[in-house]
Amino acid sequence: MTDEADSEQQTGRTGRAAKTNARPGPPVGLLDRRVFVAAGVVFAVLMAFSTRYGLHADELYFLDSARHLRASYVDQPVLAPLLARVSLSLFGVSEAGLRLWPALAAAGTVVVGGLTAREFGGARRTQVLAAVATGIMPVLLGGAHLANTTAYEVLAWAAIAFVVVRIDRTGDTRWWLAVGVLVGVGAEFNHLAAIFGIVLLAAVLLGPARRTVADRRLLAGAAVAVLLVLPDLWWQAHHDWAMFTMTRALNAKNGGPGNILTWIVGQAAIAGPVVLTVWVAGLRFLWRSGRPLWRCLVISYAVLFVVFAVTTGAQIYYLGGLYVCLLAAGAVARDGWLYERPDRLRGLRMGMAVSAAFIAVLVLPVLPPSQVGWTYGVNTNSGESVGWTQLVGTVRQVWNGLPPGQRADAVIFTADYGEAGAINELGRGTGLPTAVSAHNTDWWWGPGNPHATTVVAVAPGPDHAPGYTAYLRRYFRDVRAAATLSNPNGVHNVEWGGHVYVCTGPRRPWGELWPELRHYG
Repeated sequence: MTDEADSEQQTGRTGRAAKTNARPGPPVGLLDRRVFVAAGVVFAVLMAFSTRYGLHADELYFLDSARHLRASYVDQPVLAPLLARVSLSLFGVSEAGLRLWPALAAAGTVVVGGLTAREFGGARRTQVLAAVATGIMPVLLGGAHLANTTAYEVLAWAAIAFVVVRIDRTGDTRWWLAVGVLVGVGAEFNHLAAIFGIVLLAAVLLGPARRTVADRRLLAGAAVAVLLVLPDLWWQAHHDWAMFTMTRALNAKNGGPGNILTWIVGQAAIAGPVVLTVWVAGLRFLWRSGRPLWRCLVISYAVLFVVFAVTTGAQIYYLGGLYVCLLAAGAVARDGWLYERPDRLRGLRMGMAVSAAFIAVLVLPVLPPSQVGWTYGVNTNSGESVGWTQLVGTVRQVWNGLPPGQRADAVIFTADYGEAGAINELGRGTGLPTAVSAHNTDWWWGPGNPHATTVVAVAPGPDHAPGYTAYLRRYFRDVRAAATLSNPNGVHNVEWGGHVYVCTGPRRPWGELWPELRHYG
């Protein structure tokens, strides 16, 4: 079947099935199979590097959360910990098993990139360009290497934008139900998907799109999204709306005028500087199209760009999922210009190849662990994936050095969730007790033995936990640094130079101190 015949059949089906826009969208052809090849390559690369180094602090936290399954958590909804629980059941504590899911999400995002270019009327070569440009985005490769929420968030945003593009092209408003599902499921991975959904809904209802595609199906899609996030809202309502306290803490750390420039420059970095002109052309293409829903995507991007720049500028990846749509639109917009002169296409391909290689070194564990120090200032993920086994060994030495009678009334308390996760996952079965922490959701799991008289405290290095000795002395009469944290690769990460303390003589019972120790960030 030819591309034209396939396009005619699809146009006929959508025209008979649903409400039609005043101006028909561009015809679409078959999806190029090379899009799936690009997705397969991304998946293979991610899995090939999945067992290098070790688990990241966030992943250790998610594994710990998986053993405390709840309807939600302080800093993320339930679905990512739920996938971690599935990984524990299938593979145990395994880097490859845990990272399988984000690698699949990344492959799916590449396919969505190709599909979106197709929805814009892109030829097969354009679909492949969009897929490859998506596949080498730093936010995709770096985010999908780790099993936190980033890979799922990027996929959710990309899929939402794809369906919105399709609604405008076909006029088939039944797809609003799919948007509702994607927003709801995406929000159960990361709350940012709900923010995107709310801004997009406002753009539709307050603009020209209201006259063409806003009907009862739009409201039904919004209702579906709300229903899907009710478990999260229920948990938050019963836990002091902790996500808002967490958000304020993150904004205080990452937002403000000082980080606005970081945000602006960072937008070129997360999609890749080589394709900067492509996604900028995509913005122009969407706006000049005159199509109301496509313009809603531009408005949503602009609103969120400003909101995130002001509130959480240092978190430059928050808009990552929208760049999939912009790259697809830009690939279509630049297609004629690129193929007008072969040297332009060769230059872009060469630039993308060099960029992909450099990005891989920055965001994937390509280098030996001892050589990742120079990448740490740009991307901390690799550096935060080394040294956990040594940390657990150090804590075990201190713990075993306590007299048996003292250990009977002791707990292990960590300053952050990564340390607690490392002890609880990597130290499982080694004789260590379950570690507790007052960081984020860990605090809600309790202090362990509320009558403990000895606390073995673990804290990061002085750059990340300044004055921690003095902090502990506010609660204990005797605080002794029993060991110093390091790693054999010499990576000066968060834990480097930290200490394991033995704290005795609590000024009040440990259980009474617990409410004062909670901290989010």
